[in-house]
Amino acid sequence: MINIAIVDDEDSYANKLAMYIERFRQEHGGMFRIVRFRDGDEIAEEYRGGFDIILMDIQMEFMNGMEAARRIRERDRDVIILFITNRTDYALQGYQVDALDYVIKPVTYFAFADRLERALDRISRRDFRPVVLNLSSGILRLSPGAIYYIEGDRHNLIYHTSQGEISVRERMQDVEETLKESGFYRIHKGYLVNLAHVDEIRGNECMIRGRSLPVSRTKRNDFMKVLMQYLGD
Repeated sequence: MINIAIVDDEDSYANKLAMYIERFRQEHGGMFRIVRFRDGDEIAEEYRGGFDIILMDIQMEFMNGMEAARRIRERDRDVIILFITNRTDYALQGYQVDALDYVIKPVTYFAFADRLERALDRISRRDFRPVVLNLSSGILRLSPGAIYYIEGDRHNLIYHTSQGEISVRERMQDVEETLKESGFYRIHKGYLVNLAHVDEIRGNECMIRGRSLPVSRTKRNDFMKVLMQYLGD
């Protein structure tokens, strides 16, 4: 089940997007649950997650979509945001909140279906296979999307995750091989990062959730290529 939020103060556009989702379901299969919000403040002020995709209008009366997206990103780094707008200058600001893409009004079905397919592909890659950690207390299963980055610490690895820091006795090269199909890249001998959580590149540093991680000089160019390819998929 894919949970989708439609945030738009115009009934005509909200209804059209819902119709497009139903048409997409008929053509491609899948199960979708749709929740409608009439303004940015309705979804952002008490946001508790639970959505896979948010279709966000930008120009709304009480809280515009860009501000709503910023507030949502403070609580949810994984939800996919697609902007629906009639202004490209606003849409380009979407990269500040890690929006996947934008669709220009008036929205055509084929443009919308293309973006929705990309969003579903990212979800499938993000949640491709759970990561199983063997702890002294038992086994912990994590979605790859819940892992921000992995840090080498002598004979252990520290998983920096949405559940906090988790130390496991593993080898970095083994984990690198396991996670490379889930959008991870080894930027340094001591760091394996989730490309979905990279906020910024500053010279030979990679910013993830306010933490600056070193990028090996020998890996920087390849890292940039992999990251740009990942963001464009």
